[in-house]
Amino acid sequence: MDVKQTESELVRESELLASMRREIEKVIIGQGYLIERLLIGLLCNNHVLIEGVPGLAKTMSVTTLAKVVEATFSRIQFTPDLLPADVVGTLIYNPNNGEFTPKRGPVFANIVLADEINRAPAKVQSALLEAMQERQVTIGDETHRLEEPFMVLATQNPIDQEGTYPLPEAQADRFMLKLQVSYPSKEEELQILDRMARSVPPTEVVPVIGKEDILRLRALVDKVYMDRKVAEYVVSLVDATRNPSDYSLDLGNFVQYGASPRATIFLTLAAKAHALLNGRGYVTPQDIKQIAPDVLRHRLLLSYEAEAEEETPDGVIGRILDGIEVP
Repeated sequence: MDVKQTESELVRESELLASMRREIEKVIIGQGYLIERLLIGLLCNNHVLIEGVPGLAKTMSVTTLAKVVEATFSRIQFTPDLLPADVVGTLIYNPNNGEFTPKRGPVFANIVLADEINRAPAKVQSALLEAMQERQVTIGDETHRLEEPFMVLATQNPIDQEGTYPLPEAQADRFMLKLQVSYPSKEEELQILDRMARSVPPTEVVPVIGKEDILRLRALVDKVYMDRKVAEYVVSLVDATRNPSDYSLDLGNFVQYGASPRATIFLTLAAKAHALLNGRGYVTPQDIKQIAPDVLRHRLLLSYEAEAEEETPDGVIGRILDGIEVP
């Protein structure tokens, strides 16, 4: 693979990526981490789960990204009484001809915001799971393909557990990244105050990228070069979540189940997109280390012993990253 050719293509596309960031930052302040990870999900053709307390601009970030992309967008507010038909659609009976015609639900969009996804019951989660994994929806006896690009951006609140349904591990695993959004700094919050504390809404963003541009950028992600030693480093990190003793990691019995091969694939793709967003046509170990917590934190199932010791998935991942030799 020609790294120089990839970097020359990157130079041509860099202004498009930069203009996306500039447009989003007209509205969103102090969430550079969130914006970058949302762009990684878009470039990798995958889904993102965003977790944070209310008021951190999670929903606003997603809606702003959707406005920057010239594509269809829908928002689904998840509630305990939501039905699968409210998400995927249903069959409508036509008394004139005695036939049923499909009525498509809000999941038929390029970017779908699943707001407070953990408030929906299991049947709704399973309906959304088919759309996320198979890129298709079944209504009645017919299967309908979802138009590319298609990505689900879901939010959930970690502190309010009343009336919530924890995401099944199988569905959480379908999200490429799980982001943990934190509070802004004092300086950033002062900028937020200056811009947002007014009755007039903030500056409206305009679309700067179309569907064809996204597909072209995704093809460019695939061209980003990864050295064999860096690829082996990725495999070692994921394998260490399953077999920590093989790497002389003192994790005791903290990890009940480690990450699957899907984590290896997602970590590789996300690292390539991270390199692309940072203006490089090749992946470095630092790309892997920066994106690894977002790929792995929802794929580790910790034991009761770990919970008793107040150990967190991020803590375990940090110890693995510190213990595995960097190529």
